Amino acid sequence: MELSNIKSVYFLGAGGIGMSALVRYFLSEGKFVAGYDRTPSELTTRLIAEGACLHFEEAPHSIPAECLDSSNTLVVYTPAIPQGHLEWEYFKAHNFVIKKRAEVLGIITRGKRGVCVAGTHGKTTTSTMTAHLLHQSHIDCAAFLGGISKNYKSNLILSDKSDLVVIEADEYDRSFLHLKPYVAVITSADADHLDIYGNKENYLEAFAQFTERIRPDGYLIMHEGLEVEPRPAEGVKCYTYGRTSGHFHATNIRIGGGTIIFDYVSPWQTIKDVEPGVPVSINIDNGIAAMAMAEICGATATELREAMKSFAGADRRFDFHIKEADKVLLSDYAHHPDEIKACALSMRELYPDKKISVIFQPHLFSRTADFYREFAQSLSLFDEVILTPIYPAREQPMPGVTSSLIYDLLAPHVQKQMCSRQEVLDIVREKKEQFQVLVSLGAGDLETDVPQMAQILRSV
Repeated sequence: MELSNIKSVYFLGAGGIGMSALVRYFLSEGKFVAGYDRTPSELTTRLIAEGACLHFEEAPHSIPAECLDSSNTLVVYTPAIPQGHLEWEYFKAHNFVIKKRAEVLGIITRGKRGVCVAGTHGKTTTSTMTAHLLHQSHIDCAAFLGGISKNYKSNLILSDKSDLVVIEADEYDRSFLHLKPYVAVITSADADHLDIYGNKENYLEAFAQFTERIRPDGYLIMHEGLEVEPRPAEGVKCYTYGRTSGHFHATNIRIGGGTIIFDYVSPWQTIKDVEPGVPVSINIDNGIAAMAMAEICGATATELREAMKSFAGADRRFDFHIKEADKVLLSDYAHHPDEIKACALSMRELYPDKKISVIFQPHLFSRTADFYREFAQSLSLFDEVILTPIYPAREQPMPGVTSSLIYDLLAPHVQKQMCSRQEVLDIVREKKEQFQVLVSLGAGDLETDVPQMAQILRSV
């Protein structure tokens, strides 16, 4: 099915952050867009306001008439949709064209110059930052992002003058192997999604296969020290980056007074006094990768410096809701031990004399079973840990796998507490005068409580 012949697009899992960018794309193309998601959210409310016809009941009779013609309707699904889903079974039984989100993204971006960011963590911030750098330059770009850009209030950026498209290249379910990058960055490769890959070796092999997908006239930029053995085609230009070493790196790093400033060094130039708009130390690494990609694509030194300073970040990525002298509230999407470690160390660097508390919601039974020891080590970098039950997402419970696995291994110095998901706001009320720096952490639904947390803390 050619995309030009499609009249309607139906999404199974429309409210997912990656799926919603495609919802917005097809709406912009004038298609009839409908779909299902399990629960309403702020994002689905926005999509409905933008023209999508969404419902939250798993029922074939809820599928709009405009999406019942298999000859001109494309069905897009996320791997989070379980086998046996009633609407999924309906579309299969009636011979609809059904494609993964990543397949559709690959088709849409075919013939474009893909600027792709892959990695266990860092890819949302780095891709969002890259899109901002390019979009604010004379080069411009389109972008399909895995988070909501605060600069553009969306995870989709469109361009009518550039063939560059920034893509968050997701390794889950090997989705990124549907892409054909022009410039590819790999930010990290710490084992994850072992429910899909089975072991670390298979996970690393997928990243190696991703490097094979780079166009022969393209570029590969990898963070120094990764275990990935790249296999790019002949002609691909290969570079490394890092905070203080690599082909692209930073020098003269200055942290203090709530700001970070560094000099950016590339094989071709040095750009002095770069100031990330979101001043956390991990954004030195993210910024170097983003600037490297944008520089390769043609952005100028002045454009890069100015856009770095105006970058506002992405929702749920080091997202400050309160940032005052005596009270801080931050939410972050971190759901892997290494991401949690990066968050803890960055907060400790920013607030060395403050008590730092975290409310953490583990994400997935399988991930908890694989990494509960590492989770405990990373969370022990905080002063206080409040732990909720595991957010299951697409999974069924696993015998013996609960948040207690993490809780029992937290370091002795950590002030710790377990609570139900429903008790979180009550605990914030009880301790509101004790919190100095509070971090809401995880990829589940804990984020929905953050606005109320902010209200409670401001009422002190």
